[in-house]
Amino acid sequence: MNSDLDGVRLSALWQRQFPKGPPIAHELRTAYADRWVRFHSLPGSKRYPETEDEYAVVLHRYNTVLDELFEGTDVYVITVAWSWEPGGAERPPKRHEVHPRGALWTTLAYDDDPDPELHGGTHLYADRRPWRPGTVDDILREVADDVLSGVIITDSELTRIHHPYDGGADVIATSPEERDRLRDTHRAWLPRNPAGL
Repeated sequence: MNSDLDGVRLSALWQRQFPKGPPIAHELRTAYADRWVRFHSLPGSKRYPETEDEYAVVLHRYNTVLDELFEGTDVYVITVAWSWEPGGAERPPKRHEVHPRGALWTTLAYDDDPDPELHGGTHLYADRRPWRPGTVDDILREVADDVLSGVIITDSELTRIHHPYDGGADVIATSPEERDRLRDTHRAWLPRNPAGL
């Protein structure tokens, strides 16, 4: 159900729902700290899976929270690539392999450094699909291995954000109350760090 991505609508919706900044996943937890909670992917806050059993735990935790957030809805799946010159090769190349339906949504240019060699672009690709557990497992495995980063999964109205990263997931809920319910449901998956990291 990728259909044609309406990037203008998606950008306007992002601006309305998340006005504190662009869709840079790792910045959301600070901007929306009152609605943020982090879950770790493996017992003991282990960062990287090493066996298929551990990958199964990682995918189970990701999909459990995703299902609680998005069951019965459509989601946008957003992946990120970077390049150092216009039209240049994007990194990581694996992004296209695991997210072939992703259409270019927007590019965030980084050209304020006086050294043009340090200019680059962050390219965000998105597709819309019905949510069901397992639908993004290929992407989630690459995230767990730190091959992909910056991934965002959100409902079609951008009311909730799930940002998986290597070692866990950051969730921006609709309210502090919803965040607290999620946190309380999955206490065993919370970081031990008092700051929630």
